Amino acid sequence: MKNNLLFDFSVNKKNNTIHVKREFNANPDLVWQAWTSAELLDQWWGPQPWRAETKTMDFREGGHWLYAMVGPEGEKHWSKVNYISIEKEKSFTAKDGFCDENGTMNPAFPQNLWENLFTASDEQTTVTITLTFDKLEDLEQIIAMGFKEGFTMSLNQLDTLLTTLKK
Repeated sequence: MKNNLLFDFSVNKKNNTIHVKREFNANPDLVWQAWTSAELLDQWWGPQPWRAETKTMDFREGGHWLYAMVGPEGEKHWSKVNYISIEKEKSFTAKDGFCDENGTMNPAFPQNLWENLFTASDEQTTVTITLTFDKLEDLEQIIAMGFKEGFTMSLNQLDTLLTTLKK
């Protein structure tokens, strides 16, 4: 088991992208389940003290995940992920953004394309994520909202969850 897990986070303003590469000490099946099951997503998605609460999830091409980020005072900020393509245990692409509790997208906030690639080696899985924004202002808005810090915390929470699920 590797202790120094790879973590790379970079922003490319020329291409309006965020690139994240994160290694996990778990097999691809388990990591895939953590990204594609509402029950598991709700346990790690979102930076503490916030937590994710799924309203509906239909993980299939053309399906979606509608969830709220629930704050420590009970406030809710809604998001929706629309699944575009899925190659089981290898990759998925989705468009996501902020919305209301019914899934109606909020045009005041940017949407972006997620491309997630899952690669196995030994008993480890590397998740490579590319987020693509329509314009530089959208990318900068998400960065200003603390995306790097929040997503880093979430990935660390996923690492902890995977360790408990392997036992």
